[in-house]
Amino acid sequence: MREGGRLIDVELDETIGRAAPDVEHERNVAIFDLVEENVFHPVGAPDDVKFKLKLSLVDKRLVFDIRDEAGATLVTHILSLTPFRRVIRDYYMICDSYYEAIRSATPQQIEAIDMGRRGIHNDGSQTLMERLKGKIEVDLDTARRLFTLICVLNWRS
Repeated sequence: MREGGRLIDVELDETIGRAAPDVEHERNVAIFDLVEENVFHPVGAPDDVKFKLKLSLVDKRLVFDIRDEAGATLVTHILSLTPFRRVIRDYYMICDSYYEAIRSATPQQIEAIDMGRRGIHNDGSQTLMERLKGKIEVDLDTARRLFTLICVLNWRS
């Protein structure tokens, strides 16, 4: 991983609309954590540039609109969501189970569901890292937070 290059702002396409409070909370936490600590470097960009990212869905494709601090477009990457469909579907199902469990399940049941949720989340994060290879360098923690935002975009659509 190279030194320098990091996100200073992350925005989700707001035309999709608002989501349920649990989903909005996940989005806010992921964006806050992502801006606080990340490794994000578009291939070929200078090392000392800070980036702004807008994530959106266009024609069932994930769009990474990457800009510099001043807002000038640097690069746009468009990824197919096909490789993510299964893991996103599984993640939704386990998140639904988790949110239901926190209302009525035992701590052991909640912990078991949460471990499964983290495992599926890691699978999605690894898929994202593979899809970004050669385009954007990210570490696992950054990929995890970005995967959360991808899921939020899909929940909203």
